[in-house]
Amino acid sequence: MTKYPMTLQGARALEEELKHLKTVMRPKITADIATARELGDLKENAEYHAAREQQGMSEARIRDIEGRLSGAQIIDVTTIPYSGKVFFGTTVDIVNVETDETVTYQIVGEDEADLKQGKISVTSPIARGLVGKEEGDVVVVHTPGGLIEYEIVEVRHI
Repeated sequence: MTKYPMTLQGARALEEELKHLKTVMRPKITADIATARELGDLKENAEYHAAREQQGMSEARIRDIEGRLSGAQIIDVTTIPYSGKVFFGTTVDIVNVETDETVTYQIVGEDEADLKQGKISVTSPIARGLVGKEEGDVVVVHTPGGLIEYEIVEVRHI
């Protein structure tokens, strides 16, 4: 089985979502289906069909999360000795050499990536350019917008 890297925080978030789906949503949807059945003819019962559709989506999400967690290689970066190198799970402060704009990214698994939260996928062009480099290195990143030079200011294990 292929293992997929995931941060400890990402695994915890998926576990919380799974717990919510199983303990809150599943019973609610079951109750909604039971209530809709009481309304009569199931062929023309929109509430019943909507509840069944919601049940199908919820169960699919449960299977998806269980599959992701079973194939996850959870990496807790806080337990790894500091080296100043960029690798999966580290948080990196970089400066665009041309514009002096500073950005902070955490390198995470594909499922956890959220640019608004500063989390980029380990497979993204920026992360691929940064991984393996050290503080002080200048890195040329091939982005869809062209080549961009970044200087790695700080690498943190948080």
